[in-house]
Amino acid sequence: MPVTDRHIVAMGGGGTSDAVLAEVFALVPKPRPRMLYVGTGSAENPAHELAMYERTRGKADVTPLHFFPWPADDLRELALGHDVIFVGGGNTANMLAIWRLHAFDAVLREAWEAGIVLTGGSAGMICWFEAGITDSFGPQLAAMRDGLGFLPGSACPHYDDEELRRPTYRRLVDEEGFPPGYAADAGVGLTFVDGELTELVTAREGATAHRVELGNEHALPPTVVLA
Repeated sequence: MPVTDRHIVAMGGGGTSDAVLAEVFALVPKPRPRMLYVGTGSAENPAHELAMYERTRGKADVTPLHFFPWPADDLRELALGHDVIFVGGGNTANMLAIWRLHAFDAVLREAWEAGIVLTGGSAGMICWFEAGITDSFGPQLAAMRDGLGFLPGSACPHYDDEELRRPTYRRLVDEEGFPPGYAADAGVGLTFVDGELTELVTAREGATAHRVELGNEHALPPTVVLA
């Protein structure tokens, strides 16, 4: 059996960069990848779906995934029939609960292990990790410790565009035993291959990602800077 690389591109949110999205598509060896857009976290907001259609026009063939009023009978086949699965932002905890109810978490793991590129921003960043910083439970940021766990440790998006993200993440890691991990500024994508960070792409000058550990935080130098 051939060995298939397992890709996850975790984006910092704050408006996913078209340039970073183009880097995601470049991981697929075909000129026009098929992308499944999963908008569960935003309650499948049709405006978000329309925006994704517009953004990917001529670059990818996009299909939205709906769980309301109920999921498709061929949920597994639908997901595995795509090259990229993009998870939008929104309420991460609600999104994960719906996925687990319909066993879509298992489908995502199968897709990842089959070499389908998993990606997304904000909630679509947090979900792949074991834990994350979220506002899913109310207006105040809080710890979420039951992510999908495809990637080890924790994640925090919006590191430079929401002022409470950094102090909350630091406090949780330094004082409350939260697992260390990665924080990403807006417009930044972290590419993980087989669970290891291999590339950091930024589309904004000065924007980057940070490795956050107990008592320590350091910026990671971008490997790709897009115009």
